[in-house]
Amino acid sequence: MSGGLSPFIHHPPHESVPPNGRIGVLLINLGTPSGTDYFSVRRYLGEFLSDRRVIEMTPWLWKPILHGMVLATRPFRSGANYARIWDRTHNASPLTVITRAQAEGLAKELGPQTPVSWGMRYGTPSISQGLDSLLAQGCDRIVCLPMYPQYSATTTATANDQVFRHLMRLRYQPAIVTVPPFADDPAYIGALAQSVRECWSGLSFTPQRLIVSFHGLPKSYVTAGDPYPRECALTVKALSAVLDLPPQQVLLTYQSRFGPAEWLQPYTLPTVTALAQQGIKDIAVIAPGFMTDCIETLDELDHELREAFLQAGGKNFAYVPCLNATPQAIKLLAGLSRQAMRGLERP
Repeated sequence: MSGGLSPFIHHPPHESVPPNGRIGVLLINLGTPSGTDYFSVRRYLGEFLSDRRVIEMTPWLWKPILHGMVLATRPFRSGANYARIWDRTHNASPLTVITRAQAEGLAKELGPQTPVSWGMRYGTPSISQGLDSLLAQGCDRIVCLPMYPQYSATTTATANDQVFRHLMRLRYQPAIVTVPPFADDPAYIGALAQSVRECWSGLSFTPQRLIVSFHGLPKSYVTAGDPYPRECALTVKALSAVLDLPPQQVLLTYQSRFGPAEWLQPYTLPTVTALAQQGIKDIAVIAPGFMTDCIETLDELDHELREAFLQAGGKNFAYVPCLNATPQAIKLLAGLSRQAMRGLERP
C-alpha cells in the first residue's frame, strides 16, 4: 500500500511466547462510570445510550433527546445512585472491583499458560484494551466470554459487535470463539441454587416468595425477534426445579424500565408492592441475569425495592447476591472457558 497511513494496526508476536502461540480468555461485562460526578456519569451514559443495539430509535429522533433532556438531567440522579454503592476503598464501582476479581480468580483457576483479561462494553477498561492486553501476551487464539447468561441483542450481541470492530483494525487477527449464552447450563443453575440456599440458611425467616428479577427489555425488541424472555424463562424453570420450589412460589419479573414504551412484564416494583398489600410479608429477591453485583442490583433492588416493599406493608426482605467472584462463579467461568477453548486447541 503506497501513500498515506495504513488503516491497520500491527501487533508483533511477544518474544516470550512459544512458537505455536497460546489461548487467552477475555471476560466482557457491561460497564460503569469511572466516578460518581456529573461528567463521569454523563460520559458513560452518553456511550451506553448511543449504542444502536440498546436504543433502536431512529438516530435523528433519538440524538436530540439524548443530548438534550437525558444527558442534561439523568447524570445527576444516576450519580447519586452510584454514590450510595460506590466502593470507597478502591474508589471504583462494585462492578469494576468484582469483575477484576472474577478475572483474577479465573486466571488462577486456568493457570499461567492461559492469560485472562477483562473489558467493559462501555467505559474502561474497554474491550479493545482487553484484547490488546491478550495480544501483547502472544495470544493468537482468544475466547471471548460475555458475562450475560441470557442472550439479548442489547447485551451479548453488542459485546460481540465491539470485539469484531476491534478485529477490523488489526493486520494480524487472532482466531476468536465467542461463548454462547448459558441460561440453563447445569453449572450455572447449580451455582445459583447454592447461592440461594446459602442466603436463606442465614435468615431468621422463611421467604414466602422468591422474586427472580431480570433487567427489562422493550416489548418491541422481542416482537422483532429478540429471544431474551424465553432465555429468562429457561433460567427460572431450571432454578425452580433444582431448588424444588413450586411454580407459585417463584415469580419471574423485569426491572429497570426506561422511557415511555411498553417493556416486558410483569414489572418487578409493582409486583413486589402488590405482594405486600396482599399479605405476603416475607420475600427474597435474586437477579440471575447479572453475574456481577452492580447499580441495578445493589441500589435498585437491595435499596429501592427493599424500601418500597417495606413501605407497602412487607416485613422481611432478603436480597440474594450475584455469583460475583465466589468459588462457584469462578468454577462456572472456568468450565465455560475450557469448553470454548477445546475448539481452539491444535493437534
